[in-house]
Amino acid sequence: MNRLQKFQLKLAQSLPFYYGWVILFSAGTAVVVRNTASALILSVFMIPMSDDLGWSRTFISGAATFGGFLAMTSAPFAGRMIDKFGSQIVLVISVAILGFTTLSLGWWATPIGFYLLFGIGRMMFSSPIQVGTGTVISQWFIKRRGRANGFLITLHSIGMGGFPLIAQYLISTVGWREAWFWMGIMVWVVALVPIIVLMVSKPEDIGLEPDIEIMSKEESTDDSGTQETNEIWTVKEAMHTRTLWILVFVSSFMYFIHSAINIHQAALLIDKGIDPLLAASALTMVAIGTGIGGTIWGFIVEKIKISYCYAMVVSVLGIVSLMYLLVNGPLSAYLVAFCFGLGLGGLTTVPSVAIANFYGRNSLGSIRGINEISIGGGQALGAIFSGIIYDLTQSYTLVFPTLAIMALFSALAFLFVKAPQKQ
Repeated sequence: MNRLQKFQLKLAQSLPFYYGWVILFSAGTAVVVRNTASALILSVFMIPMSDDLGWSRTFISGAATFGGFLAMTSAPFAGRMIDKFGSQIVLVISVAILGFTTLSLGWWATPIGFYLLFGIGRMMFSSPIQVGTGTVISQWFIKRRGRANGFLITLHSIGMGGFPLIAQYLISTVGWREAWFWMGIMVWVVALVPIIVLMVSKPEDIGLEPDIEIMSKEESTDDSGTQETNEIWTVKEAMHTRTLWILVFVSSFMYFIHSAINIHQAALLIDKGIDPLLAASALTMVAIGTGIGGTIWGFIVEKIKISYCYAMVVSVLGIVSLMYLLVNGPLSAYLVAFCFGLGLGGLTTVPSVAIANFYGRNSLGSIRGINEISIGGGQALGAIFSGIIYDLTQSYTLVFPTLAIMALFSALAFLFVKAPQKQ
């Protein structure tokens, strides 16, 4: 045990509460700052960059698509690195890279530079940071895994709501180029020290244990998925289960819906005559809804079947997709954005809990990495889908019925998800 680990163990023993909550805080700083590469941020920058550089919305949103494809290819590798070296090392490197790519975006604003920098930042957002933070939480928490992952999403919502407002303020005062620079600096200031000093990849690394509540062999056959299985799954074994591939396939649809709406929200609201600052503040309502939704879904997923949770989450997203057609002013924009956030809270909470409960902690990073392939693909295609529809029709109207149909299909498919059983 090195000096840092000894310090962490001493700190854990001196605290009046479980050290896993400190892990949650340190992981939370990473999910806060990862929002500098979020779809909402690109949504805020889309119009000023388009006006200044003459780039189309399809081209700008294509950077997120490129980043999604990078995330698809890197996710399995990131998962293996997390299992091999631990979440802490992977997160430190990822946050350092994210800060650099963000601050560089304003100064290398050529088509190639924009795609490379934002794409790499988006890859950090969607792959190692998402998998690393979710994995470390599920390593420390078993009994309270649902609520811990829900609280992590609540912390994520702070950056989700704060960064669009910060970006809009900076764009209005110092310009969009300088806005990227200062947000990159914020990434390093907020997240690097807590991750380096406080984070421990597994409780066993410093002689502690997770909060335990593992299913017995008999309980693991009830398909509930509300507790962690006591079976030890390898990546190869998980890949031979129907459950994993249902999750992988339908997750791509869920994140297609998420990205198709998220990355174009600000532009959509401005097109409807809403002031840019009010449009940015509506994005904050998405964050508030996500934070509240993460906590709510975190408790729900501890109580009812995973398949029902999945179906409920995607149903909310489908209904909200149609609600966007009814936006006609700031009040309705805030309401729909808040409801969309409630759905996103479930979208980012339920999968983390499901995979950990179904397959245990042994190869958690690698198995989540496989699922992230579909998530990255869905995000990539959804981002450019809305841009293409807009550039062809000068309207987003056709986007939302399509997303509602995808949500209905996904909800039905998730009803067939059951806890996997070893042969």
